[in-house]
Amino acid sequence: MSKDDAVYLRHMLEHACKVRELLSSADRAAFDADETLRVTVTHWLQVIGEAAQHVSESFQLAHVEIPWRAMVGMRNRIVHDYLGIDDEIVWQTAAFRIPELIAQLEELVPPSEAD
Repeated sequence: MSKDDAVYLRHMLEHACKVRELLSSADRAAFDADETLRVTVTHWLQVIGEAAQHVSESFQLAHVEIPWRAMVGMRNRIVHDYLGIDDEIVWQTAAFRIPELIAQLEELVPPSEAD
């Protein structure tokens, strides 16, 4: 794994953990009622997709279990079609896919120098 890949994977994991933490005390009704929560989760999903986009192709090909295209695609949708953002898709991704991603990334992300 290159140093750059490690940096981007760590960013992905950090932001995925932020999403999980933010939603740990929120259900779907709270998500729908809180614009700041929706915008924050959406932005952090965008960051995850941006970082995924920078992970090397060789690393992505070696780890096809990670939904690279889906993450980058969601990032592109958020950035380029912000009027078309579907809160249902954001919720489903954040509530159900992010915990899966965290588990996958924890297996791949090397400990940081501060650990």
